[in-house]
Amino acid sequence: MRKQDVESVQTNQDPLWCTLPCLNHRQQEHMKSDQTRVLISEQYQPVSLSGTQTFVSVCLSPPLKMACGFCSLRPTLTSLFSSSHALALAPTPHWRSSSLRISRALSAATLPISSSFFTWDDVFEIGRKESASPQNSSSDLTRFLEKIDRCNRGSEKLAEFIPFVIEEQIVGYIHKGFTEYLREFHDTFTFSKNGCVGGDYVTLSLMFEKPEDRTRAVADVIKILGDKGIIPGIRNELYPVKPSFHSSALFSLERAAAPYFGLKGYGVHMNGYVERDGQKSLWIGKRSLTKSTYPGMLDHLVAGGLPHGISCGDNLVKECEEEAGISKVIADRAIPVGAVSYMDIDQYCFKRDVLFCYDLKLPEDFVPINQDGEVESFKLIPAAQVANVIRETSFFKANCSLVIIDFLFRHGFIRPESSGYLDLYRSLRNGDCS
Repeated sequence: MRKQDVESVQTNQDPLWCTLPCLNHRQQEHMKSDQTRVLISEQYQPVSLSGTQTFVSVCLSPPLKMACGFCSLRPTLTSLFSSSHALALAPTPHWRSSSLRISRALSAATLPISSSFFTWDDVFEIGRKESASPQNSSSDLTRFLEKIDRCNRGSEKLAEFIPFVIEEQIVGYIHKGFTEYLREFHDTFTFSKNGCVGGDYVTLSLMFEKPEDRTRAVADVIKILGDKGIIPGIRNELYPVKPSFHSSALFSLERAAAPYFGLKGYGVHMNGYVERDGQKSLWIGKRSLTKSTYPGMLDHLVAGGLPHGISCGDNLVKECEEEAGISKVIADRAIPVGAVSYMDIDQYCFKRDVLFCYDLKLPEDFVPINQDGEVESFKLIPAAQVANVIRETSFFKANCSLVIIDFLFRHGFIRPESSGYLDLYRSLRNGDCS
């Protein structure tokens, strides 16, 4: 990138540099002898330049890349930095614009990052703002709407995908660019024109008649693509491939590959809360920095994808034990309260997810203890303050915001008197929950 292409606040005719604070011991040890800086480009694409100083090349940093939750290898700065404090780069009502620009000076001393670089102190500071009261928690519904929009990007790119068809049923959508990788495996994948879906589509060879045969054949392909880095983050966890939730599985596919095939995915998300003196507080988890996806970001007390061969209820009980040390006796009290869904396109990835939502009222003296190493720590935070953190930052894993906004509706923190109430409610419920 040419120096003149860099977006900057003109100070002595030099591009703007902002020092990133080392916010924990691990980072201090790793970078104690370096001055770590990040360059803000016109498209918010951080770049690495050569020279005597050490630079963070954010577009190549795996932890930050995965924290954004994008399948793209080039996350934008808006997804990495919080809108709170001095740097306000979180989405605005016009956040879909590709020509967003930095319009005010940056303050390096107060630069929270919306991945693993914020602390619980940052969370509590933002949550305790004056607007984080039950009376005012719904005062700015526009920012809640932005969080819903964040999970529903890319609808204008639908024409770039073609159906993935099994037994004459559409089970997913594959980007035309990604199909070039699949064409190498002509013994497994077949490309047809003007067939049962009225146009081009991808299917599997007719030689694979049984679900288990399809599972094995596609698994061999996914392993090769995973080894090449084309499909990162292989988890060795199978998702069912089916056109709708109550349909029979036509085969099973590696979880990490599901967005590349545009499969309908399902998960369970549970809001664990405590009620004390008439005030509801939510237990919030901070994901481990070693997580392959969204490391260090905020999450529900319990959440997880729905693998092949397990019911929602049984999966929730399992996740409760693994993620928070909640016994089956307590977990069985969780109440199913509905579902939210979203469709998100990012380059080759098409996420079509349905999240089954649960509420669990916990004893006042309950303290969660993570069992599987995937959660760094938990904090009990008043629900009104959680609402403020969602509104003001990008600290939460994106789809968790949807489930918590649903909780805020159902528990009266977002009220019909608020301007935009019906628009927000409609957006939250506008997905495909089939």
